[in-house]
Amino acid sequence: MNPYRGCEHGCIYCYARPYHEYLGFSSGLDFESRILVKAEAPALLRRALLDLRWQPEPINLCGVTDPYQPVEKTLRLTRGCLEVLAEFRNPVSVVTKNRLVVRDADLLGDLARRGAAVACVSVTTLDPQVTATLEPRATRPAGRLEAIRALADAGVPVGVLVSPVIPGLTDHEIPSILDAAAAAGARHAAYTVLRLPHAVKDLFSAWLERHHPDRASKVLNRLRAMRGGELDDPRFGLRMRGEGTWAEQIAAFFASARRRAGLDGEWPDLETRHFRRPATGQLRLFE
Repeated sequence: MNPYRGCEHGCIYCYARPYHEYLGFSSGLDFESRILVKAEAPALLRRALLDLRWQPEPINLCGVTDPYQPVEKTLRLTRGCLEVLAEFRNPVSVVTKNRLVVRDADLLGDLARRGAAVACVSVTTLDPQVTATLEPRATRPAGRLEAIRALADAGVPVGVLVSPVIPGLTDHEIPSILDAAAAAGARHAAYTVLRLPHAVKDLFSAWLERHHPDRASKVLNRLRAMRGGELDDPRFGLRMRGEGTWAEQIAAFFASARRRAGLDGEWPDLETRHFRRPATGQLRLFE
């Protein structure tokens, strides 16, 4: 579930950028500045959960753009959706790279006490200078680690998502990211490898030439080696991992670092057995 389309964070590698082109906008500056807001998202969610055809299952906030991008501080649509989910006790998972998620630790903690919430904080690099150009309006690395600590203190099972791993630029940071996340209270870890669909290829390549010209060829060549000679492979199951020698090395490197950091446990299954529908409308006649 995505309360927003487009994302102010402006992460140059974001695979969601091309979705904006379906709306007649560009994958570049439009994606970062023309944010579509689903103002009725909480109300529509509540209506959907009230429908007797709804069978409780985990909902993810979000699958495409960040639910805690800066505009959420004012509009509070993500919080509104979480309030509905908490009312119905419907399980939810949250993925973000913004420490604003800590604001909603009360709702996530309430759901977590029933086994119905898990959070995941995305950390790409621990270098704030790289973050400043790679993810210009996202929370800096230290703030993301603080968010992990605050969520863990609130009783929310929280993991770290090392995403995206950029071969030749950030892959060497995997152990330090996992160690820092574990020290902050993370329980689990996962990763994805950079993918560059459609217009993102050109945007990211231009960013590399501007900010890391000495590494540009190395990064792009390793990506091509993992994507059958291309910069993107859309096949499900491979698009977030890649294949070949470099992909295998990253997978093995991550598995070893995760095990050493104590983050190699299974992600928790979310409970649906506490789901409930509040009595509304005609249902009150039976009270």
